[in-house]
Amino acid sequence: MSSKLKLRHIFLPIVSLIYFCLLWTWNPHSVRSAHSFSSSELQALINLTPEGDTLILPEGSYLGPIFLDKPISIEGKGAVEIIGEGEKSPVIQIVADKVTLRNLKISQPSGTDNSAVLITGNKALLDTMTIDTRSYGIVLRDGGQHEISNTTIQWEPPSIAQQKINLSDKRNGIDLFNSHDNRIHNNRISQMNDGIYLESSNRNIVENNKIDHSRYGIHCMYTNETMVRGNYGEFNVTGAMVMGVRDAEVTGNTFVKQSENVNSQGLLLFDVQTSRIKNNKVEDNRVGLYIEQSHKNEFVHNEVNQNFVGIQFLESNQNHFMNNQFVGNVIPAEANESSNNEFERNYWDEFHGIDIDGDGLSDISYPMNPFFQRLTSSTPAFQLFFQSPGMQFLEGMYSAGREEWSTDMAPLMNPEGLEPAPTKHANEQKVWILGLLLFLSSITTITFLGVKRT
Repeated sequence: MSSKLKLRHIFLPIVSLIYFCLLWTWNPHSVRSAHSFSSSELQALINLTPEGDTLILPEGSYLGPIFLDKPISIEGKGAVEIIGEGEKSPVIQIVADKVTLRNLKISQPSGTDNSAVLITGNKALLDTMTIDTRSYGIVLRDGGQHEISNTTIQWEPPSIAQQKINLSDKRNGIDLFNSHDNRIHNNRISQMNDGIYLESSNRNIVENNKIDHSRYGIHCMYTNETMVRGNYGEFNVTGAMVMGVRDAEVTGNTFVKQSENVNSQGLLLFDVQTSRIKNNKVEDNRVGLYIEQSHKNEFVHNEVNQNFVGIQFLESNQNHFMNNQFVGNVIPAEANESSNNEFERNYWDEFHGIDIDGDGLSDISYPMNPFFQRLTSSTPAFQLFFQSPGMQFLEGMYSAGREEWSTDMAPLMNPEGLEPAPTKHANEQKVWILGLLLFLSSITTITFLGVKRT
């Protein structure tokens, strides 16, 4: 071995040891007040970390970008921030498999399309992260089996003079393309374009996330077997937009207060097939459930409460609605060009049915009159006459194509979970009591009149 190689083998371990000792002994407050560790210095630490090992970063500020091309873990000890510098690359780029990031804050001040974190490998784990960005938050491309959890992603406002930014000028919090079998859970996303965006990505689980003040809280495009469950969205344009999806499961979500935009919906389904929408709550939105060109889906045990329009159909057929609750909506239901949908055992608070046999179901059906929707679709200005006496009169007179209207054939008389409807025996008992009272009243009247005549 040459003398140069011998010196290199001796010198590198010594430099590495000194470097780590300096990191563990510096005063983090003095570092932040003086200068941050440069991108090259942080990358040198990463390069010196063996595959499969963990690099612990002491509290302080570091500059990016950094590049991870081997399976290692990076964890922050205390308040650790990695700040993007320049506009040519993401703050952190991960191309290797099995990389873990934990307890880090990532800041992407660049207004370009470079994200805070870009992942093109597989099986990455991001946990307990904070991401402030003026671009994308986390981008997943052409990989999968990642887990993103307990992470906060928010739009970092520019200078005070430029704080007003349109949603269309922002980017997405978590953005997936051709990325499959991921689990995204327990994250908080705010002030982004779309909170979580999935395109051409299958079998992903999106659960227990909270998303607010964005365009679409969750946006699924051309995905299969996606699970969207237990999420909470408020003050977005639309809580969840599900489009071009097959065999999805949308369960246990809550979408409230999507009402500040003319296109606001709690849950929007467009071109959705053979999917299950179950146990969701949509409340205080402009439209609770909006369903267009969607077929053969199952809607069960959803609560649609206090929306301007409870449920709105357009060109949607062969869907099954059972045991859903519609309470306090200004317009409970609108349906246009939507036939062969099966409704049964749903509760409509505005509908007053008749239950002769006491089975808790109305013996008369509830047809959903499409008059107002058709009229305002062709002439939007007629919305000004909503619920006016003249409009209600015209709606009552309208019966064109009644046989094709969406109709709940046997609505519930009472909402599920409240006091059940009286039994048949109870109804019969009330009839007998009423009859007896009438009989006694008649006898009393006849007797009184007879006494008066004498």
